[in-house]
Amino acid sequence: MILTEMTSEDCVDVLAHGHIAHVACAKDNRPYVVPIQYAFDSPSLYGFSMPGKKVDWLRINPLVCIQVGEIKTNEVWRSVIVEGRYEELPDNEQRHNERLHAWSLLEKRSNWWAPGASKPGPTAKTGKALEPIFFCHPC
Repeated sequence: MILTEMTSEDCVDVLAHGHIAHVACAKDNRPYVVPIQYAFDSPSLYGFSMPGKKVDWLRINPLVCIQVGEIKTNEVWRSVIVEGRYEELPDNEQRHNERLHAWSLLEKRSNWWAPGASKPGPTAKTGKALEPIFFCHPC
């Protein structure tokens, strides 16, 4: 197998055509990696999650690494790694339009909320619906 460095255009192509990424974060020198569905609208990746370990850790340490791969065969594949900062898109006046934009991009795919959550609904503990969390990662 021959490894070659990808051009910026190649990287954008992989990001634009993919929809599953692996998000790596760290807390107290411990790594944590999970898959997410994402949407790419240059220059940002948009994702979705429900509250949990990933979001808790990213709020503490917003430095994030995202890996997206494209595998055609064992010998033909491409992988892009993007490093940057996690930014939540709360449903407030300042980020409302960007949050709606993220939602509109993500919902174009079936099961866009997986694996970030099952369909949002009441939780067993509180009986209240959990608030979905949309986020972006400027590339």
